[in-house]
Amino acid sequence: MSHATNPAALPSYAQILEAAARIAPYAVLTPVLRSTVLNALSGADLYFKCENLQRGGAFKFRGACNAVWSMDDEQAARGVVTHSSGNHGNALALAAATRGIPAHVIVPVGAVRTKVEAIERAGAILHRCEPTQAAREAKAEEVRAATGAELVHPFADTRVMAGQGTAVLELLQQVSGLDAVMTPVGGGGLNAGTAIAAHGVAPQLAIHGAEPMGADDAARSLAAGQRVGPFAPDTICDGLRTLIGETNFDALRMHRVEVTTVSDDEVIAAMRLLWNELKIVVETSSATVLAAVLKRPERFKGQRVGLILTGGNVDIDALPW
Repeated sequence: MSHATNPAALPSYAQILEAAARIAPYAVLTPVLRSTVLNALSGADLYFKCENLQRGGAFKFRGACNAVWSMDDEQAARGVVTHSSGNHGNALALAAATRGIPAHVIVPVGAVRTKVEAIERAGAILHRCEPTQAAREAKAEEVRAATGAELVHPFADTRVMAGQGTAVLELLQQVSGLDAVMTPVGGGGLNAGTAIAAHGVAPQLAIHGAEPMGADDAARSLAAGQRVGPFAPDTICDGLRTLIGETNFDALRMHRVEVTTVSDDEVIAAMRLLWNELKIVVETSSATVLAAVLKRPERFKGQRVGLILTGGNVDIDALPW
């Protein structure tokens, strides 16, 4: 497979379709919710794809599941390893359990307590490291070398990106005639997979990203025409503090993705609206998409917009109010 030579290569539309078939026995077909109140507030017709109701409480199960089930039996038996502050680690542990193989997860010190507990509950073998990207990668390599486990990177992995792209495939089957789709942007795996999948189905669809101001490397990179970084993230959106991946950034440029940045205050307001109007729990990173639409009503006025709510793993005790 192509990922053997370049693990971070972008998936093709065909690979995303293959991923959809591969994960179908294990992933949840998540619902799409609507709200007349949120439509009125935004001036747009909003369709919320609820990946907070996915296995493990986040879209990341899709990519992890595709990676786990793409491996041959010999490699799978040696297990998988990743570094993750939460949702991807949990997703990989859950996906590994569907195949009965070991999952090693490197967790940085200071990660959200509830997310770490979820990773443990899912059956992962936990390894701690310092909260820097370098420390995470070094520890993952150490574990990989010691165990022979296969690295499944949170976003710079073809199989993972292909799996993440399946969420928008479902959305486009559930809702016809969308003008635009939007996802949060962290490492960019979801947005890249979404852009490739969506344009495979509907080439004219506008692809948007939402990003916190305190981790706005994708927006700044697109403005500069090249990837900028590293940076010190300062945002409550713990799932979006990662520097965008190189190939993922290429995908954003290629698919003319428009990124809107939002403040933490705007994210909290959007999170409350989603809780109040849709009656669902979403995490801060998910709320960026609604915050972005509300921030730019002129951009989305009268459009049918699909918004991917990426996860619902909230530490209730640590909420900012």
